[in-house]
Amino acid sequence: MTQTITIADATDMPDHQNSIPALALETLRQAYASGTSPVEVINQAYDHLERHVDPTAWIHVVPRATALARAAALASQGPVGLPLYGVPFAVKDNIDVAGIPTTAACPAFAYIPTANATVIQRLLDAGAILIGKTNLDQFATGLVGARSPYGVPASVFNPEFVSGGSSSGSAVAVAAGCVSFALGTDTAGSGRVPAAFNNIVGAKPTRGWLSCKGVVPACRSLDCVSVFALTAGDTWEVLRVAGQQDLEDPWSRAAQPRGLPKRSRIGVPSRDQREFFGDTQSAAACEEALQRLTGMGDLVEVDFAPFIETAALLYDGPWVAERLEAAGELLASQPDALDPAVRAVISKGLNYSAADSHKALTRLEALKKRVASTWAAIDVLVLPTSPTHYRVDEIQANPVTFNSRLGYYTNFANLLDLCAIAVPTAFRPDGLPFGVTLFAPAWTDAGIAALAERLHNSISIPAGATGHPLVPSSVPLEWTSRTGNVRLAVVGAHLSGMPLNHELSERAASFVRVCKTAPDYRLYALPGTVPPKPGLIRVDNDGAAITLEVWELSAAAFGDFVSRIPAPLGIGTLTMEDGEMVKGFLCEPIAIQGAEDITQFGGWRAYMQRSAS
Repeated sequence: MTQTITIADATDMPDHQNSIPALALETLRQAYASGTSPVEVINQAYDHLERHVDPTAWIHVVPRATALARAAALASQGPVGLPLYGVPFAVKDNIDVAGIPTTAACPAFAYIPTANATVIQRLLDAGAILIGKTNLDQFATGLVGARSPYGVPASVFNPEFVSGGSSSGSAVAVAAGCVSFALGTDTAGSGRVPAAFNNIVGAKPTRGWLSCKGVVPACRSLDCVSVFALTAGDTWEVLRVAGQQDLEDPWSRAAQPRGLPKRSRIGVPSRDQREFFGDTQSAAACEEALQRLTGMGDLVEVDFAPFIETAALLYDGPWVAERLEAAGELLASQPDALDPAVRAVISKGLNYSAADSHKALTRLEALKKRVASTWAAIDVLVLPTSPTHYRVDEIQANPVTFNSRLGYYTNFANLLDLCAIAVPTAFRPDGLPFGVTLFAPAWTDAGIAALAERLHNSISIPAGATGHPLVPSSVPLEWTSRTGNVRLAVVGAHLSGMPLNHELSERAASFVRVCKTAPDYRLYALPGTVPPKPGLIRVDNDGAAITLEVWELSAAAFGDFVSRIPAPLGIGTLTMEDGEMVKGFLCEPIAIQGAEDITQFGGWRAYMQRSAS
C-alpha cells in the first residue's frame, strides 16, 4: 500500500516556472469551482514531488494510483459538505494511518496500525487526500531535523542549513509546494521551529483540542498535533476540521473559545532578555517585525524570566521521563536502535522519581502564578520563533547545545497551557527566512491566527519556497460556522462526555463552543427518559441563561440527526446570550408536567454532577 520514495535530484530547489500553483486552500477552492478535478491536482502534485522534492523529507509515499483513485471518488461525489475537498496533505510519521507503517523514524519500532488516528480520520472525512508520511527527529525528540536514519531534510532555501524539527519533513513538504498542509506534532516547539526555517506558518493549537489518539507519545501530557500550511488562514481551516474532543484520548478537552481585543496589548521581552546567541541578522529581523506590530497593537515590555524558568523544566525536569512510554522498551533491549542524541535525552528519564515529579509540578504551579500577572498586562506575547539558524554540520558537531538553543523561545508553551502560531516576517540578508511566534492563553487560537494572518499579509514575501504570492483565506478566522454547515445547540445527553455525544461524533460533528442561552429559558429533568435527558422550554418571563454546547454538522448529517430525535424533544431556534441564533433542542411544553425544574443549576452538566454526589 505504500512505497519508499527515491528521487535523484534531492537537493534541487523548486523550479518555480515548472511548479504547480501554490496549493493554498483558497486557490484550490477557486480551481474546483471553475471545473478543475481533484484528479488533475493530485497528478500535478505527484509530478512536482517526484521532480523537485528532497527525498529525505518523506518516509512513505502513498502510491500515485491509490491517491488518484481517492481523488476520482471525491470528484464523483462533489464538494458539498466536504470543507477539505480534494486538498492534498502529508502527515508526520509518528501519527497512525491505517495500513501504512508508523516508524517514528526508528525502524526497530515500526508497526502497521489497523486504524487511523482520530485527526487523520476527521481530515479524510472532510475530503482531504493523503500523499504520504514525512520524516522527523526520531521519536519527535529534537528541534533540528537531523536525528533520523531516513536522512536529514534541509531548509528549502539552503541545503547547508537544517530544516528544523522534529516535524522536519512536514514543513519541507508544505514549503516546497507538494501539499496544501501537513500535520506535525509539537511538545517543545516541533510545530513552530521548522515553520520558521522554511518560510511557512506553523500552528500549535491549545493542548487537547486536536486528539492525540493514534499519535506515538513523546510527552503525552503535553503533546499537541500541529498544522503546517502556507498561510495562517489555512492552518485555521484545518484546525477547525481536525479539532474535536475525543473521549478515547484522556488528555483531550472540549474547546472553550475566547476572544482577543481588536487592538491587543502585545507583550515583548525586555531588551536585555532578547537572546540571539550572537546572530545579528535574526536580531535585526526581530526588531523589524516588532516595529511592524506597533501598527496592530500596543507593545508592552514584559519580564521573560518566568517563561525561561518554565522552559527549563521540560528537559531538565521529570517530564522527560514521559518519553520512556514509547521508547523505553527499545532503550532497554536495543539501545543502539536509537539515535545517539535521542538516546541521551530519553535516558535522562530513568533518573527521576515520583517525588521529583511532585516537586516539579509544585514548581510549575508557582511559575504559572508568576506568569498570570504578565497575562493581566498583555493579551498576546510575541517572540522570535528561533533565536538563530544552524548549519547541518554545526548541529552534527554539537547536537545537544545547539538543539537546546533553538528551544529558547518555544519550550514553555505547553507547560503553561498556551496556544501559539509561528508566522514568517522577513528574509535575512543571507537568504534564510525569519519569523516570530504569537502566544496567548488557551482557546484564543482564532484570535492569534487572525493577528498572524494580518502580520503575514503586511509583508511582501512569497508563500513558502513556491515563488507564488500569499493567498489570504476567505474563511473568517474566528469560531464561526463553515459554509454549508449547520450549527446545533445541545443541552443534555449530547453534551461532550455524555451518553449520546457519540451521535454527533459519528456524524463528524465539530465542536464550536460552550456558551449560554439568552435569559429566556427554563430547564427540566424529564422523568422516565433513558438515558436521562432534560427539556428546555422558552418562557415569557422568569427565565434564566442555560449553559449548553454548540456543535457544527454538514447539512446532510444535520438532517439525518434530526430525523432520529424522539418525542417530546424537537429542534427549534435558540437565542444565545450574545444574540446568535442557533438551531437547538427544545421540548414540548406538555412533557414538563411533573418534571423537576432544574433551572437553578444553570445547565444539565451541573445538575448531573450534583445528582451523582
